[in-house]
Amino acid sequence: MGMYDLSGKVAVVTGGTSGIGLATVELLLEAGAAVAICGRDPDRLASAETDLRRRFPRAKLFAQRCDVLDAAQVQAFADASREALGEAGMLVCNAGQGRVSTFADTSDEAWQEELGLKFFSIIYPIRAFLPQLESQPDAAIACANSLLASQPEPHMVATSAARAGVKSLVRSMATEFAPKGIRVNGILIGLVESGQWRRRFEAREERDLDWTQWTAQLAVKKQIPLARLGLPLEAARALFFLVSPLSAYTTGSHIDVSGGLSRHV
Repeated sequence: MGMYDLSGKVAVVTGGTSGIGLATVELLLEAGAAVAICGRDPDRLASAETDLRRRFPRAKLFAQRCDVLDAAQVQAFADASREALGEAGMLVCNAGQGRVSTFADTSDEAWQEELGLKFFSIIYPIRAFLPQLESQPDAAIACANSLLASQPEPHMVATSAARAGVKSLVRSMATEFAPKGIRVNGILIGLVESGQWRRRFEAREERDLDWTQWTAQLAVKKQIPLARLGLPLEAARALFFLVSPLSAYTTGSHIDVSGGLSRHV
C-alpha cells in the first residue's frame, strides 16, 4: 500500500452521503482510514451508512445528521466524531450545488443564500475541526469547488461569484494554516454525473435517448473536449490525493477535473 495506507488516520467528509462525497468516503475506507460522515437528509444518511457498513464490515465509520450551515450542529458533529474515532487529520468539505440564475433574475435573498451556503459550508466545518487538525501530523483540508470559480458562466452568476470567493478563501487559509502544518487545497469540477443531472435527464424531452447518449449530447453542447461527463469517482480521486500525504508538498492549489472544459493555460 505504501503512501496509500491511511490506517490509523481519521478523515471527515461533509456531504458524504451521495455523489462525489460518498465516492471519496469509499476511497478513504479502502485505504484503511477511519471516516466520519455527515449529511442533512436522515434517510439518505442512514442508507449510505448501511451500504458502507455492508461493503466495509471492518471499517471504522461514524455517521451523524448535520446541517453544515448550522454552527452548533457542526461543532456537535466535530465533538461526536472525535469521541467516536479520535482526532481528525483530514477534512473534505463537499456540500452545496449550483444555482441557475442571471444577474437580472437573482433576488437579494437568492444572493444571500448562495453566498452564505458556499462560504459557511466551508467556514463552519474548518472552524470546528481546526483544533483536531492542528494536533495531527500531515493534516490536510480539501474543498470541492467548481470550474466556475475561474471560468464564470453568465447563467450561473451567483454561484460563479461564490465559487470564486471560495477559491480565494482556500488560498488564504493555505497561507495562514501552513505554520500549523495544515495544507489546504481544492478541486475545480466541470460537469460531473450527479443527482442534479439525473433529475434533468428524467425530465428530458428527447425520450429516445438513454443516459449515455443524453450525457454525450450534453458534453458536445457544452464543448467538453473529453466528450463525456465526469464520474464522481474521478473527482473523488483528486480529493483523496489532496487530503492524503500523497500531496505532502502541495498547498493553496486547485486540481482541474473538468474534462478539458477549462480554456485557461
